Amino acid sequence: MPGILTVGYNSSLLGGVLTLKNFEEQFPEINIAAADNKSHASTIQGLAVASYTIGGFFGTLSCIWLGDRFGRRRTIMTGSVIQVIGAALMASASSLVQLIASRVILGVGTGVLLATIPLWQSELSPADKRGAHVGMKGIFSGFGCALALFLDFGMSFTQGSVAWRFPFAFVVLLSIAVLVFIYLLPESPRWLIRQGRLSEASEVLAALQDTCVNDEVVTAKIKDVQTSLDSFGAKSLGQIFHMGPQRTFHRAMIAGLAMLFLQLTGSTVITFYTTAIFENNLSLGNSTSTVLAAVYQLVGPLGGAFCVLKIDGLGRRVLLLGSAIGNVVCLALVAGLGTQSDNPLAMRGAVFFIFLFHFSYIIGFGAIPYLYASEIAPLHLRTTINSFSISISWAVSIILTSVTPIAFNSMGQTYFVIFAGFNAMMIPVIYYLFPETAGRSLEEMDKIFALSRNVLDAVKVARLLQRGRSIDQSLEKELDPNFKCPELQLREVYSA
Repeated sequence: MPGILTVGYNSSLLGGVLTLKNFEEQFPEINIAAADNKSHASTIQGLAVASYTIGGFFGTLSCIWLGDRFGRRRTIMTGSVIQVIGAALMASASSLVQLIASRVILGVGTGVLLATIPLWQSELSPADKRGAHVGMKGIFSGFGCALALFLDFGMSFTQGSVAWRFPFAFVVLLSIAVLVFIYLLPESPRWLIRQGRLSEASEVLAALQDTCVNDEVVTAKIKDVQTSLDSFGAKSLGQIFHMGPQRTFHRAMIAGLAMLFLQLTGSTVITFYTTAIFENNLSLGNSTSTVLAAVYQLVGPLGGAFCVLKIDGLGRRVLLLGSAIGNVVCLALVAGLGTQSDNPLAMRGAVFFIFLFHFSYIIGFGAIPYLYASEIAPLHLRTTINSFSISISWAVSIILTSVTPIAFNSMGQTYFVIFAGFNAMMIPVIYYLFPETAGRSLEEMDKIFALSRNVLDAVKVARLLQRGRSIDQSLEKELDPNFKCPELQLREVYSA
């Protein structure tokens, strides 16, 4: 919880203080309202906001090497320490250069946590509860965003630079909490098995299953993981660009698409600039905009709770598709109503649909892409593919946060039409390419892709392959590898 709180907190933090008088005086280069050259000031503001995402990009990429070498726990500890350093430097910033540099460092730490915590949690969770466990990311991230904005609002009534320095420093407390709790929690058993530390893995699995280390359930799980590892051989970064019998490139691309879609929903634009959107684009007062921005983030936990309750019942695909459809409707209406600045009723309608968009976004894209990337990837490349896909999300976020002030300055609310189009594009891609992972062990996903012949087969095979079928059963021997329709053969196998 404190780890994901920092992710949401850091995302919304700067957006809540951009319009504070003392902050604008300290950093006049990013004060768009008072700038003679608003286009230049918009560019500088976009750079300051995007510096955090640049750090996140490099922090996530570093996990390709850190995650498998040092394990999940020590990687999370490393990210927390980096966050403490970044937050301390940001809270003491006296120039724009220091502010940008400190946000880069803060982003590196956050990127490490975001790439590792959902992955670590998915490897600890049982198949029937994995979605709900990792789905809590949407709830905690929403609380983190709301905490940042409410703290920004409360501190806005104080005098001097403490109004923004204290919120910047507050993330130190959250990072220390992460360090304390992760020290008390277990390492990923799958990572331990990969390192050959089977006795430690047995102890962790036995504790998670509430049984003894010699239990058949523990032995079978270790055997499944070892079989999955043996089917791939040695790890190399170049493997994610090759198909192979386990369709590794196919799986990496699906994970990458899931994280790309998260950014193209338009959520990042609103999260980073919520207060500015309400104040500058919807003509609301500063205090009203700040409060609305904080309340807006509280919608996240509501959508996250719905996701947690339904993710294992309805499945990942249904929630993603429903979310994309809802996003299209909401963003199109925000774009249309937001252009009628002289119509108070239309402005209220635009605010309502921004709130409704956040609920729609969270139930599908708030947590599922992070979960899905770790579920799709094979064990020996799970950290690599997970980090690679999340780094794609950060890279797109860098672009969006940089161009958004410029886009709003020139396009206004019609900017959201672009994201409505992106959401519409996602619907057929998710339907035809994203196989259902709910209720599947991480090793069962290896079986699904091994039986697929092309990019469209994975969805069909996942629909037909019986859940709980052990990985060491020789199902592939019952199928003709040259036959182009494995789903037809699966029907024959199960009917027989």
